[in-house]
Amino acid sequence: MCGIIAYIGKNEAYPILIKGLQRLEYRGYDSAGIALMNGNLNIYKKKGKVQELVDFAKDRNISGTSGIGHTRWATHGKPDDTNAHPHTSGNGRLTLVHNGIIENYALIKQALENKGHTFKSQTDTEVLVHLIEEVQKQDNLPIEEAVRVALTRVVGAYAIVVLDRLDPDKLVAARKGSPLVLGIGDDEFFLASDGTPIVEHTKKVIYLADEHIATVHRDGHYEIRTIDNELHTPFVDELYMEIERMEKGGYDYFMLKEIYEQPTTIMDAMRGRINAEEGWAHLGGMGEHVDKIKNANRFIILGCGTSWHAGLIAEYLFEDLARISVEVEYASEFRYRHPVITDKDVVIAISQSGETADTYAALELAKKNGAFLYGIVNVVGSSIARLTDAGSYIHCGPEIGVASTKAFTAQVTLLTLMALQIGRERGTISDEYFHRLLTELENIPEKVGKVLNSNEKIKYIAGEIKDSPNAMYLGRGYNFPVALEGALKLKEISYIHAEGYPAAEMKHGPIALIDENMPVIVIATNKSLNDKIVSNIQEVKARKGIVIAIVTEGDHEISRIADYTIEIPDTEEPFTPLLSVIPLQLLSYHIAVMRGCNVDQPRNLAKSVTVE
Repeated sequence: MCGIIAYIGKNEAYPILIKGLQRLEYRGYDSAGIALMNGNLNIYKKKGKVQELVDFAKDRNISGTSGIGHTRWATHGKPDDTNAHPHTSGNGRLTLVHNGIIENYALIKQALENKGHTFKSQTDTEVLVHLIEEVQKQDNLPIEEAVRVALTRVVGAYAIVVLDRLDPDKLVAARKGSPLVLGIGDDEFFLASDGTPIVEHTKKVIYLADEHIATVHRDGHYEIRTIDNELHTPFVDELYMEIERMEKGGYDYFMLKEIYEQPTTIMDAMRGRINAEEGWAHLGGMGEHVDKIKNANRFIILGCGTSWHAGLIAEYLFEDLARISVEVEYASEFRYRHPVITDKDVVIAISQSGETADTYAALELAKKNGAFLYGIVNVVGSSIARLTDAGSYIHCGPEIGVASTKAFTAQVTLLTLMALQIGRERGTISDEYFHRLLTELENIPEKVGKVLNSNEKIKYIAGEIKDSPNAMYLGRGYNFPVALEGALKLKEISYIHAEGYPAAEMKHGPIALIDENMPVIVIATNKSLNDKIVSNIQEVKARKGIVIAIVTEGDHEISRIADYTIEIPDTEEPFTPLLSVIPLQLLSYHIAVMRGCNVDQPRNLAKSVTVE
């Protein structure tokens, strides 16, 4: 959600900023802008895509060796040129870009208006830059001190970068609740929301902590202070990111590329963590904490969107294989209902970005109540990775498509490994079953590849139902969360209304919706519930519903009654979600393409939701 890129150094800033904004497009946005310092301050911003900004600026002065850039996802104020970032102070001296929300902006704005400030936009960001101006003007402060003092007066989340037209050889950045990375080059600095815009320029990074303020100077030195003005000596990390993974690689969309990467990303999630021949599964993140984790009274799993669906699958895995009680919670609701949390609980947070604001806030509450926190994230050095007591990375590489695909299957893979290890530690899995599961899990990447070979058939089915106004997804057991995930994918990228249900719940209301215009996608791979799923399909067919069934290879019974079938290889029941979700991803993708939708950047959505 929103994206920041900034540069100061010896090189021209414009190409760095524009390329950086293009790298940040995956986060979701509705406008883009840049500010360049070259003696004068030049600001260019446009509603729409980065390319529209490029077209707008091409005949204008784009010189300068420092600047800031931003892609905006609207919160306060509609998407337009005026509300786009950067924003300037009333005296024109300061310019600022901002991710996050200033919750007390209305009170601050009223106080500033009483002092004579006027505002051009509807944004909370403009209020913040005016507040910094007022603080600077009152006490004649240098920009870094004015930023620090101003931030003590705001409530909310922010990642900001500020430049001062009268002090052009420095940039000031700060964060609280929204990510910001400082890249250290050769007498040059980069600031960005994540590593994607800066990885081709430097591998040395500092992940700014909450309420830390960084001042970077053109001559190559920098300092970081807390909001209480204490000097901080940061740890310089190594940025691990492959540029090739941020390119489409010949695919029409990142989403399709990422779907096809899943045999590799599932294997990467398992690499070094499983060995069927030797008979072990081990997550390094559990390490010295394994006793505390395996003896927990219960697991509380937190997530949002697709990560929540992965958590629902984990509920089946942990209760089935490890016999531990599990509650799966929407992180966005968890902390608002005064939940009961104790020091006997293990709270597992799932977040691709590691920056999801609701999940982070829920973890803070759990930490205050003494729970042990375990993070499952993709982005190294992210906020959730730093907050949790222990955790594991899913290692699926950058996921550029807004609709999550490979991160979902990598999350499920890692949770499966976790359930296997804990089950083994607790003695709840027999030796024979444990070894069988390990062997089959190692075979899953190859079987995912086999499912991908059905792409053309799935594309044909997509063409048959692409004009449907609604769709229903049904699953049972391990595949009920997959039904939810399939429905979410269709909604996210094709804008078709879809709902997922446990198949048995269809009779409790949703069956009223079924007619000849309603495609019903049934995940019918559960061996233990096969007869019941057949009955559910018969109920749909009796009401003229169109049935698309995901079946196990060789299942002729369901193939005879469904309108369309998509086969997946046979596997152990706990692993069926890793295979059954693949056709649903492809089905949504092809429907969205046929409907002319922007698959990688669906309307109104952001990749990482860093504000509530």
